[in-house]
Amino acid sequence: MGKGITGFDSSLYAYLQSISADESFYLAQLRRETAHLPGAPMQISPEQAQFLGLLISLTGAKQVLEIGVFRGYSALAMALQLPPDGQIIACDQDPNATAIAKEYWQKAGVAEKISLRLGPALATLEQLTQNKPLPEFDLIFIDADKRNYPRYYEIGLNLLRRGGLMVIDNVLWHGKVTEVDPQEAQTQVLQQFNRDLAQDERVRISVIPLGDGMTLALKK
Repeated sequence: MGKGITGFDSSLYAYLQSISADESFYLAQLRRETAHLPGAPMQISPEQAQFLGLLISLTGAKQVLEIGVFRGYSALAMALQLPPDGQIIACDQDPNATAIAKEYWQKAGVAEKISLRLGPALATLEQLTQNKPLPEFDLIFIDADKRNYPRYYEIGLNLLRRGGLMVIDNVLWHGKVTEVDPQEAQTQVLQQFNRDLAQDERVRISVIPLGDGMTLALKK
């Protein structure tokens, strides 16, 4: 979601950008290139990228899992804040979009911090659950196909260390989550997912009205 903040008017959003969302050179360059390519609204906004980078610094995260890479903007924002021994496992199945991602990761000098896993994300997650010992991620970012959010969340929670943070994008879904009788399958899934997450005693959550809505879930 790269077009403002759900519920914000254009003037307030412009003001927010004027006092925040400072981008590095390659982040800005990647965002500008993506803006002219198909699917541009799928990319997170600059202030979301800044927020993810800040979360990496605040949590001291070293091991990160990203579900949904697109053209690599969010992964780049996080990798730039990781320590030298930090690592991101980035899951996506689009070789064309991720080719651009890899180009910018290399330009920004963080390619060695990012391990791209091409293929269905659920298959990659299942493979990770077979590893011994089980991986323990410090932070997981979910921004992929909405119908699989419940499955990404459940598997991801098992791979998240206690005290680790999960960040889930698009939980406001352009305001559609307020619809009384939604016909769109993705809206239905997100409505139920949000209800279930609000009652999940395994985590403490906070929903941030940034971009298209981001849920932070801290594993107890």
